Amino acid sequence: MNNNNYCIIMAGGVGSRFWPMSRVSAPKQFIDILGDGSSLIQKTFHRFEKICPKENIYIVTNTMYANLVKEQLPEINDEQLVLEPGRRNTAPCIAYANQKIKKINPNAVVVVAPSDHNIEKVDVFTDVITKGMETVAQKDLLLTIGIRPSNPNTGYGYIQYDEDKVLPQNHSIYEVKTFTEKPQLEMAKQFIESGDFLWNAGIFIWSLKSIEKAFNKFLPEVESLFEAGEPYYNTPEEKNFIEKTYQICRNISIDYGIMEKAHNVLVYAADFGWSDLGTWGSLHSICPKDEKGNTVVGKKTKIYNTTNCIINAPKNKVVVVQGLDNYIVVENDDVLLICSKDDEQQIRQYVNDVQMDFGEKYV
Repeated sequence: MNNNNYCIIMAGGVGSRFWPMSRVSAPKQFIDILGDGSSLIQKTFHRFEKICPKENIYIVTNTMYANLVKEQLPEINDEQLVLEPGRRNTAPCIAYANQKIKKINPNAVVVVAPSDHNIEKVDVFTDVITKGMETVAQKDLLLTIGIRPSNPNTGYGYIQYDEDKVLPQNHSIYEVKTFTEKPQLEMAKQFIESGDFLWNAGIFIWSLKSIEKAFNKFLPEVESLFEAGEPYYNTPEEKNFIEKTYQICRNISIDYGIMEKAHNVLVYAADFGWSDLGTWGSLHSICPKDEKGNTVVGKKTKIYNTTNCIINAPKNKVVVVQGLDNYIVVENDDVLLICSKDDEQQIRQYVNDVQMDFGEKYV
């Protein structure tokens, strides 16, 4: 295993679209949402153990989740925690983690990935990421992972690639033409029909030197803020420096700040059974189903005349569901959600309304 290989796992989100299972006190990345005994962040960490030495895996999360990370990943030490005092999107957290890694190994090659994705073909994933890291170690490239789409999904961003501009060393890596945010259905259908669009997996691979060059060119104000902390990283003074820095750092994504502007961006077209598990509907699509298309989590659940639903209930709760089609039924602690899958994008609004009317304890 290459000791220059590093990983940054982004685990700071709240996951409000998975409410009420995902709560501010325990977001979805820390939950066994697939019901198989491991949380999403544990699965992600163990995938990257096959690619990077475990001491080279860094976890970016909010300060409030530090203890949750240490409970679920006892293998890591405090220096591997990149603790954010607030949310400033993906560019600042990557710049912060870059500086911590640079202090230890300026020759690092880094893969950046979310903590809450599902990967079905782990061996294929390992091969793709390893080959990607070998590629960027030799060239000044910013590489992103694109998933060959199986349907016109409107919940994902899309990457258009140039079929005529393929990397000679790897015929699955292409130059990027455009990035598109989550499209409307008709546009998504056109993307699929054109054959040169991929789902944007939000996974990035680059050398530390290449991404720092890009930060200096496109986000110099962000880079300079975190560069100023060089004397403090991995010391007791780091926390105080970061708290002050986050108060003045802008909120911007790595996609908008760098990837959509840089000219050395390539995409690795891959298929390793990927899902970002962004919604209950996406979970339903990958989970086992009964003959009526229902996914049921709960030991004491009875369903009648019900189809295409996802039902998640505490193991000791008796639940009876009758006459529903295409619904989400979820109970967690003191909250019950019953929502049409077609309207699941409204769950964030439901969370806001519940918080306003009934208080923080329910979200």
